[in-house]
Amino acid sequence: MKSERRTVLKKLFASIAGITGLGLTAGARTDSFAEKEVFGVKSYQDIPMFSTSTKLGNLVFISGRGARLEGDIKVHTDNVLKIMETELVKAGSSMEKVLKVTVYLDSMDDYKGMNEVYKGRFGKNPPVRTTVAVSGGLPPADAYIQMDCIGYI
Repeated sequence: MKSERRTVLKKLFASIAGITGLGLTAGARTDSFAEKEVFGVKSYQDIPMFSTSTKLGNLVFISGRGARLEGDIKVHTDNVLKIMETELVKAGSSMEKVLKVTVYLDSMDDYKGMNEVYKGRFGKNPPVRTTVAVSGGLPPADAYIQMDCIGYI
């Protein structure tokens, strides 16, 4: 599993370097990626704003998911993780194939409660994670928590 993630990360970095014109190595190839697939485009007044998920080659990118619900941070975290899992499965991936998660909290006071629900949701080899607090709420629904992720198929 670790070597599979390492291979996927190497391909990701090589593709980013190729897109930006930076050659990591003379032999870095990016032509193995097909055209990106976009799912669930969210619009505002008929203007496309963002996609809920995008696939490029064997990589899956899930946009920030969050909502304002009744209940504490544990209820919110569980809801966001379920939405994320649904998006991953729809794209042909799973929680066990997530490489990177970013968690945005309305307050770092919710860190412990979020961790209680988050723990174990990605299998025995959890992804890397960044957690930050964003003051003033998380748009568009003034959520308490929002998460995005990168996974593979």
